[in-house]
Amino acid sequence: MNKKRIALIAHDGKKQQMVEWARANAEALKNFELCGTGNTSRRVAEATGLNVKSYLSGPLGGDQQIGAHVAEGSVDAIIFLCDPLTAQPHDPDVRALLRIAVVYDVPIATNISTADCIIKNL
Repeated sequence: MNKKRIALIAHDGKKQQMVEWARANAEALKNFELCGTGNTSRRVAEATGLNVKSYLSGPLGGDQQIGAHVAEGSVDAIIFLCDPLTAQPHDPDVRALLRIAVVYDVPIATNISTADCIIKNL
């Protein structure tokens, strides 16, 4: 049986929170195949020792790469710690990723509470 795949994404202001969450949940995350955008995937991998497949950074197309994998059916959930208080220059890409997750009925967590629910129930 293939492992479920979780995409990890975090805006700059939330990257440290993602690292802390991944550290706290490293044992559970071992049960999943992980991928993520540029710096987020690198930071999580370095902090936890987990294997995290890296795509481009979000502003350079990483959000779109993950969206394409959602459409292909190869991403089962997304943990996207977004920063609602900071304007993002690639906001259209962020909205497109959120939209594609809804279209394909893929759970997407935008905060720690929901991220916890996803890894406990996926």
